[in-house]
Amino acid sequence: MTTIDLGLVLLGYLFGSISTAILVARAMGLPDPRTQGSKNPGATNVLRLGGKKAAALTLFGDSLKGLLPVLAARLFSDDPVVLAAVAMAAFLGHLFPVFFGFRGGKGVATALGVLLALSWPVALAVLATWLFMAKVVRISSLSALTAAVLAPAYTWLLDPQPAYLAMVGAMSALLLLRHRSNIQKLLRGEEGRIGEKS
Repeated sequence: MTTIDLGLVLLGYLFGSISTAILVARAMGLPDPRTQGSKNPGATNVLRLGGKKAAALTLFGDSLKGLLPVLAARLFSDDPVVLAAVAMAAFLGHLFPVFFGFRGGKGVATALGVLLALSWPVALAVLATWLFMAKVVRISSLSALTAAVLAPAYTWLLDPQPAYLAMVGAMSALLLLRHRSNIQKLLRGEEGRIGEKS
């Protein structure tokens, strides 16, 4: 990688480190999502704490954190390895934000933004999976887990760049790890449904 490439990766991480949930909560006078509800700074918890408008802003902002760094990187490079590295850096920034004590969200919306910038057909397949599952089961975590499990398969079918496959596989594995507590709740039948107050 060149110096410019490494700079793009660093900027991707820093941009990903901006916590939309915390900024939206502060701007709208809501509780810190890291201390209330599920204690996850993400759109689903913000929905519980502040309603649909706050959740939509969080979802939009978190998606942009994945989308914009990769689109910016495309202005300087068309190397799939560089683009995948920037994408992964933005995703890791959301999970482990340097500006917020490395306590980030679970990465679902940021992952979608990353995929949209890398390969829109894959992103649409993942989004359709999430929407279908959310409509059927109304459980955000189960919808996200299903989409994460299928994302590498969608990438292999629709845009099988080796660098993209590796990045999406790693991202999906991290999404599953970040949802460990949700998986345990699902197994116990205790996971909350979308829009449900915690």
